[in-house]
Amino acid sequence: MEQSAFENMPDPAGLALVACDGQVLVSCGRSLLYRYSDADTGMRNLAIVALTDAGRRVDEVAAVFGLTATYVSMLRGRARVQGSAGLVRRRGRPPKLSDRQVAKARVWAGEGLTQQVIAARLGVARSVISELVARNGVITPQEELITVVAAGEAGEGSVPVETPGGVPGSAPDAAPAAALARIGEGEHVSRYAGAMLLHPFLDRVGTEAIFASLAGALARRYDNLAVLTTATLGFALGAGTVEGFKHLRRTELGPVAGISMVPELVTLRGRLAALADNSDPLKLQRAFAAGMLAFDPAQDPVYHVDDHFVPYAGARPVAKGWNTKRRHAQPGIDDTHVVDARGRAVVFDSGGPTSLASNLPGVLTQLREVIGTDAPVLLGFDRGGAFPSAFTACKDAGAEWISYRRAPLVETTATAATSTTIRNGKEISVVLADETVAIKGYGDARQLTLFEHGAPVLQVLTSETTGTGAELLCWLRSRWRIENMFKYASEHNGIDTLADYAMDIDTDTRKVANPARVAARKTVKTAETALADAERSLARLLAAGGTPKQMNAALPGVHRRIEKAIQDLAAAKKALKPIPAKIPATELNPDAQLARPHLQRRGLQMVLRLLAFNAEAWLADRLNAYLTDPDEYRAITRNLLHQGGTINYGTHQISITLERPDSPRIAHALDLLTDELNHLQARLPGDHRPITYQITGHPNSTKTQPVLQEV
Repeated sequence: MEQSAFENMPDPAGLALVACDGQVLVSCGRSLLYRYSDADTGMRNLAIVALTDAGRRVDEVAAVFGLTATYVSMLRGRARVQGSAGLVRRRGRPPKLSDRQVAKARVWAGEGLTQQVIAARLGVARSVISELVARNGVITPQEELITVVAAGEAGEGSVPVETPGGVPGSAPDAAPAAALARIGEGEHVSRYAGAMLLHPFLDRVGTEAIFASLAGALARRYDNLAVLTTATLGFALGAGTVEGFKHLRRTELGPVAGISMVPELVTLRGRLAALADNSDPLKLQRAFAAGMLAFDPAQDPVYHVDDHFVPYAGARPVAKGWNTKRRHAQPGIDDTHVVDARGRAVVFDSGGPTSLASNLPGVLTQLREVIGTDAPVLLGFDRGGAFPSAFTACKDAGAEWISYRRAPLVETTATAATSTTIRNGKEISVVLADETVAIKGYGDARQLTLFEHGAPVLQVLTSETTGTGAELLCWLRSRWRIENMFKYASEHNGIDTLADYAMDIDTDTRKVANPARVAARKTVKTAETALADAERSLARLLAAGGTPKQMNAALPGVHRRIEKAIQDLAAAKKALKPIPAKIPATELNPDAQLARPHLQRRGLQMVLRLLAFNAEAWLADRLNAYLTDPDEYRAITRNLLHQGGTINYGTHQISITLERPDSPRIAHALDLLTDELNHLQARLPGDHRPITYQITGHPNSTKTQPVLQEV
């Protein structure tokens, strides 16, 4: 019965697929199951999964659709995990931004966010944002506010927007939209109100005009003056890196720079990078140095120059230099700084680790651009630069030079005599031998030999012939001012920071020590030691006091040993002579590479750090004129930058009211300092309202003090 029933049933219907006129038809027997466009891959995959789920074998379905059984199994797995979304894979370009996303991008661009940040938020390439902004323009915070108000008046309620932090909110609460907005009027309490004391220096050196030179095409994107001023003040407040700005109160630092709030870290970093990529940091530093020397001229024509090594601890093949702090070779960058007699930074240069003699021509050219070609210059430097090439570079630049002589000291031919000078109102006497000596590779120079307790202790070389020996020696000893500058600026202004790790990696074309010559020199040293041992053996034999027969028997062997040692030494020296001391690095390793760091971004930050250092140094000198505390005045000034107070932006002026310091002598000195600063009529960069200063309890303070009344 069962067998006959199967025999009477019809044959099972098979699957069939027909493609015609761009359409695909999938049928089972006489029934049409699916019809879709031949370009619709998603519908095809859906049909495949549905047929297999209905009981059709995987290999059968794969054969009908012209696919492999493995691919069909993969489609079934995607459908189980991801549903229908797993059956459609996006190919080619990403979809265009929606109208809402375009509006967001225009608003963010108007707020000053960089195109890279906007692209990252929307998940598209930077070129998409660049084309969008060029085609549609930006929406400024004022235009956005007008749109929101209009929407509210039309009865649409609060218009949701997305803040730069990515948190949806309503337009009235979107405070970060005005992060770089200039302050019109209002009173702001800030723990950094003391940093407003730096603005007179920044105003007098021409900060606004110099910063404005960086604007160019970027000026339409955001307030460059606010960004650069914020960075300078942040470095003055002790932020060693740009990342350190996240530890400062944004709402309290903003009013110090003339804006309601400083930008977020990611925005500030991006803006500084964009400015640096379109700037010449060395030219900016020369402009600031010229402005500083015009506002507060140097009284003496003495400048000090030295190298400052910045170590690199990464894995890239950066060139090595000598780390003077740790006393060993290490990868890093070499900065060359020039400071004046008061320890103020004038010019600098950055590059790979080289010698001071190699860097002198570049910084001397910059110094001449700052002070003029005819200004007198006495350049002091340490023994590290005391080479004829450095002396020649100074001579070619029209500068006198002074340096310590490298060891060993040479014998003097002049008679020592007492030399005197006046320093800080005190007479200083030293015993010196003054003479003229010839320096190989340079020519004649003046040599001063200092005597203590009747013995020479150091020698000084100089091209200056008019000054007294004691005066020149005192100027050279003041070279420690540049060391103090390195120490202070490294600790408080972060000049040791690399700031940027972008590098170009090229083939290493430098010449390096030749291992073959090192081995040959070791062979010569071994031969010299063998010859000395052979000669000592002859002396020991003659001094042993043996019989003549014993001596005659031993002497030929000793003489042969000496003769062989002499021949070996001559052969070793002959083999050493043609071997070069240095060879290209690629001869030792064909794959040798050298990383050259990008220095523009670090250079701009260095300019801002040195500007903050010079501003604080100027403020400290002005404060110490009333404080008269040469030991602590720098630390006191640094703490005053963090003095709290109130910043009142009025219609015609900006009033700063600082909290009175607890120390009476510091409060009295600050009273006098604010009176002096008020006469300068300083202004913020980008704001033409004059700044006035006062402290609580000052006779001119507008704040009322509590008065005790009799009852």
